[in-house]
Amino acid sequence: MSSADSPQAVAGRRKRSDARRNAQTLLDAAAAVFVRAGIDAPVRDIAAEAGVGMGTLYRHFPTRSDLVVAVFRHQLDALAAPQPTAPGRTPETPFEALRSWVARFTDFLVTKHGLAEALQSDQAGYESLHAEFVDRLVPVLDQLLRASADAGQTRTDVRPLDLMIAVGNLCIGAGTFPDYRARHMVDVLLAGLARPAPARTGSEPA
Repeated sequence: MSSADSPQAVAGRRKRSDARRNAQTLLDAAAAVFVRAGIDAPVRDIAAEAGVGMGTLYRHFPTRSDLVVAVFRHQLDALAAPQPTAPGRTPETPFEALRSWVARFTDFLVTKHGLAEALQSDQAGYESLHAEFVDRLVPVLDQLLRASADAGQTRTDVRPLDLMIAVGNLCIGAGTFPDYRARHMVDVLLAGLARPAPARTGSEPA
C-alpha cells in the first residue's frame, strides 16, 4: 500500500472533501438567506438553512464580513460561468437566457447592497471587489445582449453597462422597503427591451 492510499491519507482526503462540501452548502444557504432576509440576517438562520451547526459556520467564516465577501465571490463566479442546459430540457432562446441571467443578477445585487457596510472600514477592499464585479460581468451581459439582438428578440441600441446600471438602480429599494419587488420591476424593464415576434402572414402555416 502506498502512502497515498494509507488510512490516514484516505481519511484526510475525505475530511477535506467534507469541508469543501460544507463550505459550498453554507455559501448557497447564506446567499438564499441574504436575498430573502437581508445581509444582516442572523447567522443562526444561515446555519439552519445549511443544516450545519454554528461551530461549522464559524470554522469556515469567523466573521460576518468573511461570510459576506465569500458569498459575493461565490455568486460572482456563478454569474460569470456559462449556464449548461439541464438534461432533457429544451435550450433557452437567447432572450430567455438573457432574462434568466438578469434574474440571477438581480438576486446578486440584493445581496451586494450590504457589502460596503459589512466590510466597514475596508474601503479599498470594497472598491477592489466592485471593480472585479464590473470587469467580469459586463462581458457576460454583452454576449447575452448581442445574441438576443442578433436573433431579433431585443433592441440593438442597449449597452451592457447601461443595462447593468439600470437593473442596479431598480434594486436599490430592496434594502429600504420590505415589500419592494425588485424582480418584478426588472421584468418590466426587460419587457421594454424585448421586440415582439413578427406577425404571421396569411400564407404562413399556423
